[in-house]
Amino acid sequence: MPSSMFGYFGLGTKTNPVPPTVEQGKKITSAPIRALPAPWYTSQDMYEFERRAIFSRRWLFMTHQSRLANAGDFLRFNVAGFDIIIVRDRKGSVNAFHNVCRHRAYPFLEKSEGNAKIFACRYHGWSYGLDGKLAKAPDYDLLQGFDKSRNGLLPIHTYIDVNGFVWINMDASAQPEVPWTEHFDGVDQQERFKDFNFDDYVLDHTYELDGSYNWKILADNFNECYHCATTHPDVPAFLSIDSHDCEGKAGHIQHDQAPTAEQKAQGFNVNSTYYFPNVSMSISPHFMMIQKFLPSGASSCKMHYEVYRNKHSADKDFKLIADMYARVMSEDKVLCERAQKNLNAGVIMNGELHPRWEKGPLFFQQTVREVVTEHYKREKAAGHEIWPARQKLPDDALLSLEDMEICNGISCNTRKEVLVW
Repeated sequence: MPSSMFGYFGLGTKTNPVPPTVEQGKKITSAPIRALPAPWYTSQDMYEFERRAIFSRRWLFMTHQSRLANAGDFLRFNVAGFDIIIVRDRKGSVNAFHNVCRHRAYPFLEKSEGNAKIFACRYHGWSYGLDGKLAKAPDYDLLQGFDKSRNGLLPIHTYIDVNGFVWINMDASAQPEVPWTEHFDGVDQQERFKDFNFDDYVLDHTYELDGSYNWKILADNFNECYHCATTHPDVPAFLSIDSHDCEGKAGHIQHDQAPTAEQKAQGFNVNSTYYFPNVSMSISPHFMMIQKFLPSGASSCKMHYEVYRNKHSADKDFKLIADMYARVMSEDKVLCERAQKNLNAGVIMNGELHPRWEKGPLFFQQTVREVVTEHYKREKAAGHEIWPARQKLPDDALLSLEDMEICNGISCNTRKEVLVW
């Protein structure tokens, strides 16, 4: 990362920590707090840094296991440039893999072989089972010392919580450095979830919106309702704007929509949780939605939606709230695109956030700041980029290790400024 970005990490400068907020009646005793500076939302260098500091190291909320009901069912996602496959194998386990052939890095595709499903690479015909094990490598069985067990798909750690949601962690170590419980212990057993049976919810549809904005703008936008009164005419139907509040805990933000008795009677008591870094899940008696922010660049991402309906709910009850949420999401897209345009223009550096009404963005931004700063210090101490998701070479891959040593010496895939560290 270029030296011009150093100050944005608070290294060598005074930091601006988030102070506690104390409410005394309607009086708020803390002052406005400066948001993250614009380059954190516009710099391609920052985006690449987040790929290794955040997305390749932290646990990511992905989907619900009901979408993988049968052996061979699989889903494909692209998260910050990482092409990911999540699949149910023949033993009933849910596995995740990088969509990259171990041979020459070509992506693989689903293929039928008799009655069995496999993943096959069209480049040279290597194929893999649903468990990621190498099934066929034409002519490699004739080579002395070729070990099929060391050439399966590159695995991704998976975890299924008590409500059936699927999580992944791309840390290539045998065990992730960051355990799931460190940031999400108990998040799947919130008291408010006791009113819902997650097995009652079935996928109704999915859709995506392409956006020309940084993924963090979406996160900031989702985690506050300061803007709702002026931009979302539907919101008061299912959320009490003046009473809405949220609480940040470890790696998640729990939103209190403060529904009225009338809203509850209509099935509008929505319970939303934001799971750092990039996913929200909202559940109500008739409707559940998983919203993923899938970054693809410094100022581009997809909003990916999985919309579930309660199988016991009437169509009109489901569609009423699902349609309202769809309108709100499209309105958010416009807000984010216009904000990103002004950030890209290079005029504004940052603004001041309200300690009561923008508690969510403040918690999110502080989490980003802490995670990025920690990884920055690690790379500075090491003198090179650290990619947690990168394949770990075996100790006997001496030629490859020597090749990498030479590459590091001439600054392969890293900036000269990094080596100045």
